[in-house]
Amino acid sequence: MTVIRSGSLVAAVLSLGVLAGCSGGAGKKPESFENFTAEEIYKRGEYELENSRRPKDAVQYFTEVERLYPYSEWAKRALIMQAYSYHRARDYEEARGAAQRFIDTYPGDEDAAYAKYLLALSYYDQIDEIGRDQGLTFQALQSLREVIEQYPDTEYARSAILKFDLAFDHLAAKEMEIGRYYLKRGHYTAAINRFRVVVEEFQTTSHTPEALMRLTEAYLALGLNDEAQTAGAILGHNFQSSPFYQDAFAQLRGRGLQAEARGDSWLTRVYRQVIQGKWL
Repeated sequence: MTVIRSGSLVAAVLSLGVLAGCSGGAGKKPESFENFTAEEIYKRGEYELENSRRPKDAVQYFTEVERLYPYSEWAKRALIMQAYSYHRARDYEEARGAAQRFIDTYPGDEDAAYAKYLLALSYYDQIDEIGRDQGLTFQALQSLREVIEQYPDTEYARSAILKFDLAFDHLAAKEMEIGRYYLKRGHYTAAINRFRVVVEEFQTTSHTPEALMRLTEAYLALGLNDEAQTAGAILGHNFQSSPFYQDAFAQLRGRGLQAEARGDSWLTRVYRQVIQGKWL
């Protein structure tokens, strides 16, 4: 990964007196850089990134490096730094554009993994409140998966795995939120469909115990006792110490029922697969 040098850049920038003064103020495009080397312009960009409160101020310098010295090593560095600067500024669309351009232009470069990771972060860091549209979460998951699969031995893959799990949990939380909404309003079938998604597709997340308890509640409300008992059985086998199991157990006991697998519903099949290890 290209790393911003942590040492002081002040001396280097001051030695470029004219360059430092030609910016015309924060946020304004420099008039001309033709008389400066790629390294001089690049270092000014690093200085702005380290010292300005507006990370976007650095972009103009990295862009000029790429424009004036398009086939140089500095141009390659400048492009990845454009992506980083845009991401720091929370301009995620521009960050994605610069990162993708780096990947397309330098697919075999050692910084391609970092560019791919920045692209994934540009989606991940936009994941908002649970109630918002989850399209960005799906895009984040896809991009994070690509980092994990294409660069498995890098530090970025390890970080992507953690973020993938969190984004996955986020999607499950969305299903739970909608399911609870339907359940509260007595739309039991619609609620069951949401909780089923969590149990079948997001069973490794932290939301599975509650989903099973809510299934018990919804099936009891519909008078489908076999399904309710089976949901309770799965919950009891895997999450017996969970307060959600205690709640489900109390609901079943209140109807004179036990937490045990009964019937031949989709939950019974889950019970056979997960608990009995019967996959056929």
